Amino acid sequence: MASPVAVITGATSGLGRIAALDLARRGYRLGIVARSAERAEALLGELEQVAGGARADVFLADLGLVSQARRAGQEIAARYPRLDVLVNNAGLHAFAQRVTAEGLAEMTAVNYLGPFALTQVLTDTLLASGPARIVNVASEASRRAGHVAPGADLRHTAPYTRRESMALYGRTKLMTIMWTQELARRLDATKVTVNCCDPGFNATGLGRDLPGAAALRRVLNVLKVGDPRRGAGIIVRLATDPAFAHITGGYFSVRDARPLRCPEPGRGEAVQRELWTETESLLAGTAAG
Repeated sequence: MASPVAVITGATSGLGRIAALDLARRGYRLGIVARSAERAEALLGELEQVAGGARADVFLADLGLVSQARRAGQEIAARYPRLDVLVNNAGLHAFAQRVTAEGLAEMTAVNYLGPFALTQVLTDTLLASGPARIVNVASEASRRAGHVAPGADLRHTAPYTRRESMALYGRTKLMTIMWTQELARRLDATKVTVNCCDPGFNATGLGRDLPGAAALRRVLNVLKVGDPRRGAGIIVRLATDPAFAHITGGYFSVRDARPLRCPEPGRGEAVQRELWTETESLLAGTAAG
C-alpha cells in the first residue's frame, strides 16, 4: 500500500478524533477502532470533508471486553499487510465500579487490558512492518496511584466511591506507563518503538459518568481551558515526528514533549516485569474462559 497505515482507538471523540483528522491530513490510511457504528460513520464523513480522498476502515469493538479487543486485532491484521502506527488512545474514568461480562473492572479493561490485548495480537504485524511505532496515551493522573500491586490491582472489582475513583484511574494510567516501558524492552527497537504520553488536561477528557460534564465542557471551551488540540498534538508528534523515530520506552509531556519519569510506585524494572507476567496470566485465563 502506498499510504502509511495508522490504527487508532477512541477516535470518534475527544483527542482521538482530532489526532485521526490530523493523521488523515498527513496522508495516513486510518483503521478506526470504535464502539459505536453511528459515531464511526460520523467520523468518516468528517474525514472526507477535511481530507478528501482519505481512506479509512472501521473495526467495531468494545475494548472493555478482551475478547472483542482480540477480535479487532485479528480483523486489523487480516485487513492490512503492513501497519505503521498503532495509537492506543481510548480511555475511561468511571466514577463507580462496573464489572464486565468477563469479570473484569471496566475501567481497568478499557484503559489497560483491552489495549494490551489488542497490541499483543498486532505485534507480529508491527514487527514485520518495521520501522513502526506504538503510542500509548497515559496521564499525569498516574502520580495519584498511591501504590501498585499488579496481581491484586488487575483483579480489583470491589465497589468504590467517586473520590476513590481518582486513585484507581491513576493506577490504570500508571499501568499504561509501566507496560510501555516493559514492552519497549521486549521489542526490537530497530523495528518497533513504543512510547507513551501525558496529554494534559483536556475538556473532552471529562468522564462521561460525571454529572454535568457536557455543560462543564462548554464552559471550559468558552474559557479556552483544556484545549484538546494540545493533547492530540503530542499523540501525533510521537506517531510521526522523525525526532522520535529511534526513541523507545519514553514517557513524554504535552508541554514541549518534555521527558517524564514513570511515577515511583511503578518505576522499577522488577515491578514492571511483574505487571507484564500478571497481565499475561489474567488474559490467558480470560481466553480460556
